[in-house]
Amino acid sequence: MKKIRVGIIGQGRSGFAIHAHTITKVVPDLFEVAAVADPIEERRREMKEAGAKTYADYREMLRQKDIDLIVNSTPSHLHVPVSIECLKAGFNTLSEKPAARRAADLDKAVDAARKAGKLYAVFQQSRFAPYFRKVREVIDSGVLGRPVLVKIAFNGFGRRWDWQTLQDHAGGNLLNTGPHPLDQALNLFGGTDMPKVHCLMDRAVTFGDAEDVVKLILSGQGHPTIDLEISSCSAYNPYTYQVHATRGGLTGTMDHVEWKWFKPEEAPVRELTEEPLSGRAYCSENLTWHTGSWDFPKEGPPLFDVMAKAFYVDLYGVLTEGKPLEVPVEQVRRQVAVIEECHRQNPLSMLR
Repeated sequence: MKKIRVGIIGQGRSGFAIHAHTITKVVPDLFEVAAVADPIEERRREMKEAGAKTYADYREMLRQKDIDLIVNSTPSHLHVPVSIECLKAGFNTLSEKPAARRAADLDKAVDAARKAGKLYAVFQQSRFAPYFRKVREVIDSGVLGRPVLVKIAFNGFGRRWDWQTLQDHAGGNLLNTGPHPLDQALNLFGGTDMPKVHCLMDRAVTFGDAEDVVKLILSGQGHPTIDLEISSCSAYNPYTYQVHATRGGLTGTMDHVEWKWFKPEEAPVRELTEEPLSGRAYCSENLTWHTGSWDFPKEGPPLFDVMAKAFYVDLYGVLTEGKPLEVPVEQVRRQVAVIEECHRQNPLSMLR
């Protein structure tokens, strides 16, 4: 089995703790780290000891021609220009999220990939999250009926003061965390058309100038309404997902999902009436509820490894067998367009 030789640009949290870790520990039979680049010597040391070539300047690494794939884990505002450099140098390129700050910028990377005849993909591993797969499965089964409202909350409480809180570094909750739940949200929204976007942003506990509270509503005729929150000042987080549907509903976290539904054939026959109900009663009935539940396995690999492995296995099939990406860049573009519209609706002052 051919191993894909990978060069990783950046050995920070994503480049080292996600990509290098996944390649060396989770999918070592499919991929290998051939080289890494990072200007900080200490960050290069561990992969050098593991046998990878190391570079202080990623442009030097791009001269190494025995690399099959470049992983671009540079800071967010560099994702587009560095990806374009990699593509022009003749490398298949996997970009960390966010893919871009603006849809027009993403289009430039897509065009560079087309001209180079190389693969350009974005690391949207949350599409493979087991809890999301279960939510998708339950909705698709039809037992809940038509989904009317889907509530997604990627909330927590945490103050930040790093570069990812700065607008000029493409920081803020919507670009940092947002690509994960927004990718899921648009998948559930369905179709390919641009939804109506209503967004409110705030700066609450951040030390930077980018938003750390996001409330986003996506709507459209024939689609479920999506209510997405990404807040850094939420001390109580009872759910990640809630689905309101015509025959029941679903609620759950990343570890546990439960749902209930009724069967129309088991429900009492009702007819609309304008006459007062007997005894001044309020409409009420006893429906027979059916239930289901799912739990993330406590024994086994952690969630992040499960998602990353599934993404990389999918990517391996793309690179070796020409299979289509499960998360094609066309779908990522709609996500970027939504993020761009959110920022247009919420201009924030900048520190510099």
